[in-house]
Amino acid sequence: MSERQKDRPWLMRTYAGHSSADESNALYRRNLAKGQTGLSVAFDLPTQTGYDPDHILARGEVGRVGVPVSHLGDMRRLFQDIPLDRMNTSMTINATAMWLLALYQVVAEEQGADNTKLSGTTQNDIVKEYLSRGTHVFPPGPSLRLTTDMITYTVANIPKWNPINICSYHLQEAGATPVQEIAYAMCTAIAVLDAVRDSGQVPAERFGDVVGRISFFVNAGVRFVEEMCKMRAFGRVWDTVTRERYGIEDPRHRRFRYGVQVNSLGLTEAQPENNVQRIVLEMLAVTLSKDARARAVQLPAWNEALGLPRPWDQQWSLRIQQVLAHESDLLEYEDIFAGSHVIEAEVDALVEQVTAEVAKVQEMGGAVPAVESGYLKSQLVSSHAERRARIESGEEKVVGVNCYEGTEPNPLTSDLDAAIMTVDPANEERVVAALRQWRAERDQARAEAALAKLREDASGTANLMEATLECARAGVTTGEWSFALRDVFGEYRAPTGVSSAPVAVAAEAGSELATVREAVRATSEELGQRLRLLVGKPGLDGHSNGAEQIAVRARDAGFEVVYQGIRLTPEQIVDAAVAEDVHCVGLSILSGSHAELVPDVLRRLREAGVDDVPVIAGGIIPPADEQALKAAGVAAVFTPKDFGITGIIGRIVDEIRLANGLQPWAADDSSALARSN
Repeated sequence: MSERQKDRPWLMRTYAGHSSADESNALYRRNLAKGQTGLSVAFDLPTQTGYDPDHILARGEVGRVGVPVSHLGDMRRLFQDIPLDRMNTSMTINATAMWLLALYQVVAEEQGADNTKLSGTTQNDIVKEYLSRGTHVFPPGPSLRLTTDMITYTVANIPKWNPINICSYHLQEAGATPVQEIAYAMCTAIAVLDAVRDSGQVPAERFGDVVGRISFFVNAGVRFVEEMCKMRAFGRVWDTVTRERYGIEDPRHRRFRYGVQVNSLGLTEAQPENNVQRIVLEMLAVTLSKDARARAVQLPAWNEALGLPRPWDQQWSLRIQQVLAHESDLLEYEDIFAGSHVIEAEVDALVEQVTAEVAKVQEMGGAVPAVESGYLKSQLVSSHAERRARIESGEEKVVGVNCYEGTEPNPLTSDLDAAIMTVDPANEERVVAALRQWRAERDQARAEAALAKLREDASGTANLMEATLECARAGVTTGEWSFALRDVFGEYRAPTGVSSAPVAVAAEAGSELATVREAVRATSEELGQRLRLLVGKPGLDGHSNGAEQIAVRARDAGFEVVYQGIRLTPEQIVDAAVAEDVHCVGLSILSGSHAELVPDVLRRLREAGVDDVPVIAGGIIPPADEQALKAAGVAAVFTPKDFGITGIIGRIVDEIRLANGLQPWAADDSSALARSN
């Protein structure tokens, strides 16, 4: 066989971080020793949403889904013995991106690094946070200002850094079709580039440098051909936008640069071993085509639908990448899809549809007005509802979930509680104690002066990066930085998209939804008032897709739904339940904080004298925790294996009936509502 020149492999990452800076640092160094070629840092929800670990909303969330970084000392320990001038670091951080980059830069300077050699990415796409992931803090206008200030600062001072990942990954998880994923990501990029151009902070002759540092972070689902065509269409649309809208002539600046995490949404709790082949197929969609190949890839672990992956699980995902890159001949060939009339026709169709949707959003004034009006969110909620309906009907097959459900005993999950990693409950207490010690030992006067300067600059027009860097050096904490800006900018609650989402499942005679609608109607009549369901998201978990789909289906079944969006305290949820006189409280938590927050809601309801309202919980909840929640008084627990939303709504009706001394509903002698769990 003749020797062919192999292309350089993509950056190989695993998205990781948990418990504390020290434990995450040890994990990173182990992964790098195993051949990982870049870091992808997961921060916990308090860090992402600008709260210190001792804030009321941080309770139960510290170190759960990522590493807590509250100040410069945490960032030092996170990257101890990792030379940052030789590392490519991706940081999944958005609302507090400026703050985390400042901490990173100061640690690099302390290591003696040259800032011009720092390479990596801050995600920093706040628009998608309003639509899908929910870690926004400030209103769209000030958020766009923070992004603009960061971009202009990095282009001048950290030229190898990608100051933003336009992030369509979470749009797909929120229901986006390929057309919506490309179009809404492109509209975000246009909004960001327009803001940078109009800020006057970058000379016109250097605007190509700005465009050249824009990167994208995308999702690859299991529909292999569709996903590969999506990436080719993405690149073509980006080339057109940058050339025609911004006059960028240098093809290097117009190059579509993207990293990818393959789809976590499609991972299943049922038969989770099937997730391995899903992950491999999804990875191929973004690596096989040289002309549309990802520059960086991170793969989820097979057991992420069950809980937090262990180091061994992450190693397995890394080895999948390494086998493809080093054992196969993939990197020896030019683009193997070039000239395919099937691929070209699909890409042409995508480009045409994307161009039309981008134009529609631009007619509304662009991405920010389309967020504020609720248009983008309602489109995603609708698309997601349609997808869920296809799965429930069996039209869209998911192996092990709605077809081929029979299975042999699984040795990987024979001990479910050992098949995932758990965070020590005492970890939060240790992190809070360390934070208080940091505050006690710092130069308080310098910290207060830095915060005062930050507020002053935020009230004016100065670039906020310099004031933020001084806050980092002065020992200011994450919560203090964000609350100084909250004082000036305020906070923002994004539209939920629930009320405007169209009906996705028809309640035809004899259908499951028709049966549930009749149960809701009859139960409302028996109780003398329309059934009301409160859907609540306590804590900082912003992944609201499941909660929104429950709310939409309950609405379609005849419930009056109370849904106030994300980031609520247990006290706020109970206050709403009492004020709205609801018949059931449904709590959705995917971050792992259910063990702390759900019992708190139960306790507060009892203290308020509400003991006849059933509480149900849904999310990624391990079996042992499920039993503990039921023992605490939770009426029912739903996990990702319970994919039938209409059946869940039926179960809610029955729990309401039981709580009110009524018999479970039966439409006739032979048909009763589904009663799983």
